[in-house]
Amino acid sequence: MEQTRSKDGTVIGFWRSGSGPPLLLVHGTTADHSRWSPISPRFEQYFTVYAMDRRGRGGSGDSPDYDIMREVEDVAAVVEAIGEPVFILSHSYGSICSLEASLLTDKVSRLVLYEPPIPTGLPQYSPGIPDRIQALVDRGRLEEGLEVFFREVVRMPEYELKAYRQLPVWNIRIQLTPTIPREMAFDRTYSFDTEKFSDFQVPTLLLLGGDSPPLFQKAIELVNSTLPNSQVVILPGQQHIAMDTAPDLFEKEVAGFLLA
Repeated sequence: MEQTRSKDGTVIGFWRSGSGPPLLLVHGTTADHSRWSPISPRFEQYFTVYAMDRRGRGGSGDSPDYDIMREVEDVAAVVEAIGEPVFILSHSYGSICSLEASLLTDKVSRLVLYEPPIPTGLPQYSPGIPDRIQALVDRGRLEEGLEVFFREVVRMPEYELKAYRQLPVWNIRIQLTPTIPREMAFDRTYSFDTEKFSDFQVPTLLLLGGDSPPLFQKAIELVNSTLPNSQVVILPGQQHIAMDTAPDLFEKEVAGFLLA
């Protein structure tokens, strides 16, 4: 593991593997760098892969007052630590962090955002869900809280949830359930400022599952209409975890874009 320090002094850990131009992997909610383990060997044949732990998990530290913009600074800090132009592949909440981080450094050369949950005015979840998850966390019922998140926020179908349970990272996700409520609160503290991206020229691939719910569809439409140099690829028959459910398709679309 390698480490760098974010702007606020928090230590951020990341792992290096493979060879080639640098590719930074930024995970989403309820995960750490190991969520990429099943798919990263496919990218190691093309890239030097850097898989970071977002703050509050694994090899990274944390701070008492959570703010999504500290996460943005964390991603930028890792990019700067790599020290040369970097590709970024990011998932879900990590995609918001990565997009914003690309405004803080000039070393992002290409960007892949897989279903960033950008607020669009559509309800992201039913009222009271964060409190329900927090209550389950407080009672030590972490796995139940995790299931509420995937079923009622991500809207993951049962067949995908069943597949998720079989992955080694599932036990890590259970332990990270306490980080869910603070990340769900971002829709009250973060707004997507389209003006900031009016001159954004980083080539950006927006990935969307063909069967994903309207929440992600609307977010992709908004980001694509905002970024001057973006394109959308629909992953047929997929939802939020195509890297797990359709790895061949996922590799093809991501590597094809980054190596173009």
